[in-house]
Amino acid sequence: MALDLQLRSWLWAILCLSLPVGAASRWHTGQPMDSAGVGGVPPEPEHLDVVFELLWTGLKLDTTGQFSVRDEELASTRPGRRLVLFLRRWVPSTLAGTEQQLGQWHQATPLSPSSFRQLMLTGVACIYRLHAALEGEERAGWAELFSLLGQEILQDLCKDHCPQGQTPLLSPWAFPSDP
Repeated sequence: MALDLQLRSWLWAILCLSLPVGAASRWHTGQPMDSAGVGGVPPEPEHLDVVFELLWTGLKLDTTGQFSVRDEELASTRPGRRLVLFLRRWVPSTLAGTEQQLGQWHQATPLSPSSFRQLMLTGVACIYRLHAALEGEERAGWAELFSLLGQEILQDLCKDHCPQGQTPLLSPWAFPSDP
C-alpha cells in the first residue's frame, strides 16, 4: 500500500514537472485523434489531467508484457485506448530497447513535448517492469534504467536553462547499489 502511494506521489510530481507554461491548452498537429503517431513521431497525448486520471487508477502488465488500464470503464474510453496504444507503440518493452531509446534522448536537443511525455511514460513503464521482473539481474537492470531515465528527465528540463556543465544530478540514493 505504501509503495503504491509512493509510486502515485512520484507520478504526480513528474507530471507537474512536465507542465510548461500554457500547458492547459491542447496543441493539435492535425493528425487524426486516434492515430498512434505518423512517420516515427509520437502523437500528441491527451490532456495531462486525463493521462493523470488514467495512470492514477493504475496499469496492469500482463504476462506478454502488454499494458492495459486497470479500470475497465476508463480503459474503454478513447483516451484509455490511446494511452494503451501509445504504450505499445512508443514505449520500449525490453531492457535493450529502453537503453537504445535512452541513448537517443540523451543526444537530442531539448525534447519536444511529445518526446518528453514518451520519456516520462517510459519511466512509469520501467517501474511496472521492475516490479514484474522475477530475476535479480533483470530487476537490477530495470532499476538502473529507471535511475538513468530520472537523470535524463532532469537533464532535459535543464537544457537551455542551466549554466553549461551544471546540470543537477540525482542524489546517490537514487542509483541502485552494486550487489
